[in-house]
Amino acid sequence: MPFGKYEGRLIADLPGDYLNWFAREGFPKSEIGRLLQLMHEIDHNGLSDLLTPLRKPC
Repeated sequence: MPFGKYEGRLIADLPGDYLNWFAREGFPKSEIGRLLQLMHEIDHNGLSDLLTPLRKPC
């Protein structure tokens, strides 16, 4: 996340409450906004496990 309270976090790691706030207030009109909206849909529908294969192993 390039800005805000969670600056420096992966968009996939943002809390659902923060994504819900964007959904209520409006997503930015940018690529980041589209990614936030997609992550909100993934989180809202309980599909976060879909991201597991995309994460780099620690």
